[in-house]
Amino acid sequence: MVAGLIGLDEILKRLDRNEQELAKLREDMLTGFRRHDEELARLREDMLTGFKRHDEELARLREDMLMGFKRYDEELAKLREDMLTGFRRHDEELARLRMDMNKLREDMNRGFELVERHISALGARWGLVAEEAFRSGLMGLVGRELGLRVERWSAYDEEGFVHGAPGPVEVDVAVVDDKTILVEVASHVKKSDVAVLRRKAELFVRKSGRRVDRLLMVTPHADEEALKMATALRVEIYPKV
Repeated sequence: MVAGLIGLDEILKRLDRNEQELAKLREDMLTGFRRHDEELARLREDMLTGFKRHDEELARLREDMLMGFKRYDEELAKLREDMLTGFRRHDEELARLRMDMNKLREDMNRGFELVERHISALGARWGLVAEEAFRSGLMGLVGRELGLRVERWSAYDEEGFVHGAPGPVEVDVAVVDDKTILVEVASHVKKSDVAVLRRKAELFVRKSGRRVDRLLMVTPHADEEALKMATALRVEIYPKV
């Protein structure tokens, strides 16, 4: 009766309901946990599947990269070989070209030497011809126009006084008012030519017994050293006659 008065029955009923609610709540929580575990399991499975797919993609990518690197290495090796082959070919071409150039240079040098010898021979011959023609003209001018006597004097130099070895010596001699003038005509007068004329004059004096009053050299060209020596040896040079 006291329990009835204090509502124990109602309390028990409420406690029973609470226990039912708690059991239901526990069941819902367990169901939720199981669902969550299942979701997590699926998520993990999806993640593992994704990781596996990514690993496979990465593996394929790595394989493709390795194949690409291998292909590039092969291409580079082939390019290197082609370059080395090209360099060797160019080296061979350059070597042949160098040999051809050397041969051409040798041929050109031989040709230049041959031309130079011909030119020298022609120059020497032309110089002799020009000197002889000029000498003849001078002799004719002096002899016919001025009434002077011009002669060609020659003697044999046994001692080699003039040229350093025994041999014939010749010089043009003009006589003007009893004055003897030795005349040397040359296409080109060098320093040594002046000294030779001076020695010819000394030999002329010894051989002929005649005095030499003047020494003349007629030339279109005289070296600077020849002009200096001519002044020292009292030889007159006329480069513009």
